[in-house]
Amino acid sequence: MEENLEENIEGEVFFCPSCNEDTEHEILKESGSLLVKCLNCGHVHNVEKEPEPKEIRVRAIISIERDSMKGTIELLEDERISVGDLLAAETEDGESLGVEVASIEIDDKRVGNAMAADISTIWARVVDRVILKVSYHDGRQTIPLYLEYGGEDDIVIGETYRSGQYRYKVTHIKLRNGAMMRKEGWKAYARKIKRVYGTKAVY
Repeated sequence: MEENLEENIEGEVFFCPSCNEDTEHEILKESGSLLVKCLNCGHVHNVEKEPEPKEIRVRAIISIERDSMKGTIELLEDERISVGDLLAAETEDGESLGVEVASIEIDDKRVGNAMAADISTIWARVVDRVILKVSYHDGRQTIPLYLEYGGEDDIVIGETYRSGQYRYKVTHIKLRNGAMMRKEGWKAYARKIKRVYGTKAVY
């Protein structure tokens, strides 16, 4: 009976020194560090908590055909942005738009790429797609991903998704109205989502 219960525990992925690989763990205690138990071998050990990356808002000039408007783009402070990247912008009216980076400005100079914290302004053009921001945690660090979806596509908590080399399970969803969804099986339209959070999926 205990084995069946353990198999149903929703774990987070950390490196297990006993298994010598990344496995799902149950978090037993959370303080300055995490006390975790490997769901594969049962080994209990401590894991240092990864500090949450700081989110910043970068000024954006958004072009729609011949018109332009001011807005912001929410990025992770240590994220590198390049011309051609697909991002999610927010207008002064609170509207969310999928955009493609056309130019990056740092201290009145145009560059091809830069760290988010160094950027003064992002010049971008609207694209006809919803760009979802995903904070993917692989057990050691948080990696920002940007995925294209149709506005009416469902994103479901607990389901597994893939982006290039990354395969992750959605753990919670932050909606544009500020609400946070955490219950497995709950879902939301892509156009209503501000950020998706996921952890490394174990095959």
